[in-house]
Amino acid sequence: MEEQQQQHDEKMKRKRRIMKKKKKKMKNEKTVFALLLAALCSNCRNRRALIKKCLNRVFLYLPHVDFSPILSLLPALLKFNCAGIVCKSLEIMGAASLASFAMNEKIAEEGDTMKGLISLLGSSKRGTAMAACNALLDLSTTSVGRQRLESKSPAATDSLAAGMRSEEDDYPILLLQGTIALINSCSVEQMQHIPTELSERFLVLLKSLWRQAHNQRLFSSSARCDRRNKFCISNVKTSNMAECIFRLSINYSPQPGPVDFEHVKKSIFTLGEAGFEQFLLETWETSPMLIRNPSKASLRQDSIFSPFVQYLGSKEAISIALPSLLRSIISCPAIASDELDILHVIKEIKNHLGCPVIYHQDIRVVKTQCGERELRYFQEQSGSSCSLAPRALSFDDILKCEVAFQEGYSIALRGMEFRYRSIATIADGLASLFGQPSAGVNMYLTPSNSQGLARHSDDHCVFVCQLIGAKRWTIFPRPDPRLPRLYEPCDSLHDLQDESCNDGCQQFLLKEGDVLYIPRGFPHEARTGIGDNQNVNDSTGFSLHLTLAIEIEPPFEWEGFMQVALYCWDKKQKVLPYTSDDSVPWSLHFLSVKLLHIAIKLIGNRDPGFRKACLVGAIHSNGCLFNNQTTIFQYLISRITSDSNFSDAVQHLEAAIDKNEDPLEYVRWMKHLYEEGEEVERSQSLSSSSADSRCLPDLLIQHNRDTAEAAFVHVKSKFCREVEFQDAEQHYKLLLEKYRKVRKQYSTGMLSLHSALHDEHEVISS
Repeated sequence: MEEQQQQHDEKMKRKRRIMKKKKKKMKNEKTVFALLLAALCSNCRNRRALIKKCLNRVFLYLPHVDFSPILSLLPALLKFNCAGIVCKSLEIMGAASLASFAMNEKIAEEGDTMKGLISLLGSSKRGTAMAACNALLDLSTTSVGRQRLESKSPAATDSLAAGMRSEEDDYPILLLQGTIALINSCSVEQMQHIPTELSERFLVLLKSLWRQAHNQRLFSSSARCDRRNKFCISNVKTSNMAECIFRLSINYSPQPGPVDFEHVKKSIFTLGEAGFEQFLLETWETSPMLIRNPSKASLRQDSIFSPFVQYLGSKEAISIALPSLLRSIISCPAIASDELDILHVIKEIKNHLGCPVIYHQDIRVVKTQCGERELRYFQEQSGSSCSLAPRALSFDDILKCEVAFQEGYSIALRGMEFRYRSIATIADGLASLFGQPSAGVNMYLTPSNSQGLARHSDDHCVFVCQLIGAKRWTIFPRPDPRLPRLYEPCDSLHDLQDESCNDGCQQFLLKEGDVLYIPRGFPHEARTGIGDNQNVNDSTGFSLHLTLAIEIEPPFEWEGFMQVALYCWDKKQKVLPYTSDDSVPWSLHFLSVKLLHIAIKLIGNRDPGFRKACLVGAIHSNGCLFNNQTTIFQYLISRITSDSNFSDAVQHLEAAIDKNEDPLEYVRWMKHLYEEGEEVERSQSLSSSSADSRCLPDLLIQHNRDTAEAAFVHVKSKFCREVEFQDAEQHYKLLLEKYRKVRKQYSTGMLSLHSALHDEHEVISS
């Protein structure tokens, strides 16, 4: 009993000591606050010393002290005419921001304190500005702090840039970190408020620093990695610098010149207006076509290709300058086909921004032996069986590319439209000509008497533009009358090598200035030959050509247009008064529209007409071409009338649900059609949630199957009678512009990053 009593007494003593300390601390906190307040309000001689002593006491007890009373005094402390007091106040502010999320939020929400912090970033006193930078970085460690800073980012960036004049090391690095942290937290709208002149000045500085960091990483010299293997210059991650350049450039980087699609059309096709329209109506997606240009258009000063050819240098030096070319480009990660939010794109690729070119993603080094076996240089060198493993090319790898070229390997570079402004202008013009969101451009450099890629077919149409040398192409008949769709698996090499494919093949010898059109789905192969340069007045031996690719994304096939048409018609039904004499209840109408979306997809799998590119968004879509588009529309409506089948759609729906798949996944892009505020209960949103799809079998169970089929037939018949081409056209073009916008933003950001790595004055001047 005595032992228990002693334990109880000791416990009570500890409690009393704790309570005593708490009371003392509370008293100290009140005393410190009172002393600070009195000192700030008085003019006594010793008030500076008193304030410093109080601030030291506050800092000593952080994070245990209640900082809330002191917070109200921060605006006055940050304006105090003493650098030591201001710096200590900023140090306390930063420490409190890190102490707890709640305190960080309190500080961020205090408007006068934030104004004081922002104003001190550009202080002429180095110590004060450094302390402000540190406090800002501490505050931005939470989402609340960053959100608050976003609203102040133009003023903060202005203050930071004003102070970026010191030649000493630590101060500019702190300023750089602070600026990057602010800009990389901004929305697109907030970045638009940053003054243009300020943004451009900072871009010049940032590009210079990032170029140094990129070269350090490439040469693997003084660049270093942090714990997550991210390359840094001093304490700044190069990926963060690249993201900052990318973000600022979306609004303020020099844009490619206005898209002169007439000039693009003339340079590529060398056809008159009637000839180009005839090409669209008769040849496009139907058969290959050689456009011969005896005047070597790619080398003429007025050609759209001449700036790029001049940038490469003389013909004789191109193969020698290959390492320099590869050092001046970076990786261009792909973005999702239905991605329309540039900030989400940045979030997905930010850790890879500014990375050197990645093998297979950006560059391939390949040759084909005996017309069949495709060899990949780096796979052969390593003896690895994995040819698709991502690999960022080092400087040594780049030198190996030159060796590989001498050994007969072709160098294939994708994404040239993201690397050179003149190429970007060509791609923009081509996309406008064919009414698509974007066009891709790849470059192929092939040595003499060599074949790069083995025989293959593409899921997109290409225009092969021969710039230097000559190349012989063989195009084989398309094995399937249906056009291959983007991202669908291509035919295997074994199938393409079938001897029966050789019947009816065509051969073309491309010389400088010639353009060869190859529709998607046509197997083809190409090689340089010793005899191909005879009578071409050229002795280079190698070939350099660009392939301009028109990738038809799902929304911009004719099937996509018909899905948009169904959406537009159904939207009209939603806003019309729903009368009791309508024979279809709303739940069955909802089910029928969903099944009709599926039925259109199933018809598109069979009917080649649904797979063709829709040219409704083409800039020249008028006259005969416009009449052709409306004729196609009416034909496809007739196919929906005759071929859409209730049983097939239900079977597809049930099979997808059994596999736990969303049967409407293939039209998830339609979420971009919906307007903000549409009623969820009557909206035909196919992307609001997967529950929309999972509820369809329940609707089938709730209603008699025959009744559901009758409703489907009724809805289908009504849609095919009432749908209007003009309604679908309007929504289709709005969707097209949304796609174009994000691709333009991505292209602009990438072009700005590349402009920091190589001199483009000749290209830009074009």
